[in-house]
Amino acid sequence: MLESYLPILVLIALALMFALGSVAFSFIFGPKKPSEVKLAPYECGMPLIGTAREQFSVKFYMVAMTFIVFDIEVVFLYPWAVVFKQLGMYGAGVMGFFVFVLIIGLAYEWKKGALEW
Repeated sequence: MLESYLPILVLIALALMFALGSVAFSFIFGPKKPSEVKLAPYECGMPLIGTAREQFSVKFYMVAMTFIVFDIEVVFLYPWAVVFKQLGMYGAGVMGFFVFVLIIGLAYEWKKGALEW
């Protein structure tokens, strides 16, 4: 029984050896020439402008939540479409209600101006 796990254990051991070996080799053979420029905070290759504690507009969060809601909708619609014929009218009714709730949410967001750029 345990011999069936041997290939998995060997793979895990090889992965750990590779990871630790890569870190060790880069530490041993990597260049070590620190300077003030190299030790400075780095973000996209541009000098820092302003503070990191900048506040974002509420509209940013509204767009993000809208994306998440409609992204999750697709996650539920795809499996339903795959088994549509097997579910029959009950499945169509339940999914119709789901899409109806999403359409009401979209209409609410549209009315509130969350989709305006």
